[in-house]
Amino acid sequence: MSDTTTGQCWLVTGGAGYIGSHVVRAFQEAGIRVVVVDDLSSGHREYVPDDVPFIVASILDTEVLAAAMREHGVTGVVHLAGFKYAGESVTRPLHTYTQNVTGTVHLLEAMREAGVGAIVFSSSAATYGTPHVDLVTETTPTRPESPYGESKLIGEWLIADAARAHALRHTSLRYFNVVGSLPGLADTSPHNLFPLVVKALVEGRTPRINGDDYATPDGTCVRDYVHVVDLAASHVAAARALAAGAELEPVYNLGSGDGLSVRQIMDAFAEVTGIDFSPEIAPRRPGDPDRIVADGSLAARDIDWAMRHTVADMVRSAWEARPAS
Repeated sequence: MSDTTTGQCWLVTGGAGYIGSHVVRAFQEAGIRVVVVDDLSSGHREYVPDDVPFIVASILDTEVLAAAMREHGVTGVVHLAGFKYAGESVTRPLHTYTQNVTGTVHLLEAMREAGVGAIVFSSSAATYGTPHVDLVTETTPTRPESPYGESKLIGEWLIADAARAHALRHTSLRYFNVVGSLPGLADTSPHNLFPLVVKALVEGRTPRINGDDYATPDGTCVRDYVHVVDLAASHVAAARALAAGAELEPVYNLGSGDGLSVRQIMDAFAEVTGIDFSPEIAPRRPGDPDRIVADGSLAARDIDWAMRHTVADMVRSAWEARPAS
């Protein structure tokens, strides 16, 4: 399918990663040319389609980025590359800032050199820290509690400053717990709930819940789970809007509006997989808030955000995409 963005070409940094590879597929389905840059530090070469130009490089290499943009006629960037582990960022702050802050500086400089004037930035709910509200909106104060969250907020600031200086069109998308998969594009993170549950079930172990005495209906933490395909669709919608010259908000939350508890996720895994299990209850993890759920109404208004997948869809797609044992 093609549209008014035919002739556009978008560079996806981190396009060999879990979320990035789904964004690449969404651009392809929309008939929009795409180029991938990824250093494969956590991505997978096989996640990039054979017909997509792929540059194995770090976003810290300004000249390589600028050359790739010029060579492929890049008109916009979707910036997903970065060090994305909030917990590990506490013990590796310098690495986190180098990848996420310095890397974004180099990317923006390459865009300026190559005359690329639009960027969609992959930000994070970690910018909010532990919000003490029932529903997080874009005006909820940002109080990041890890170097990762801080680096994402600084990334937003950098892009906004570059926009003021160089007429850059931009928006930043803050998302929460991204789950589900297309076939062959599994989430392989060692820290995320879904791959941890899948790994435990595949290995015949009992999945674990960290704490069941929170102030929520079933005692387990409530989080905002969104399907990666829905998320990818809004990246394309944001890119199309920027390409068309639309005025977008500087940030959007991609959230469900109601959330799901960890126990609800476990129940869905048992039902979808047919594996009867009762999750092990472990102690709470320090710093886990009772509930974090975001309002996605602004994104629904402007960038085609919608929760098109149920929790069963999320679990089923993650289970079916599990790596072969």
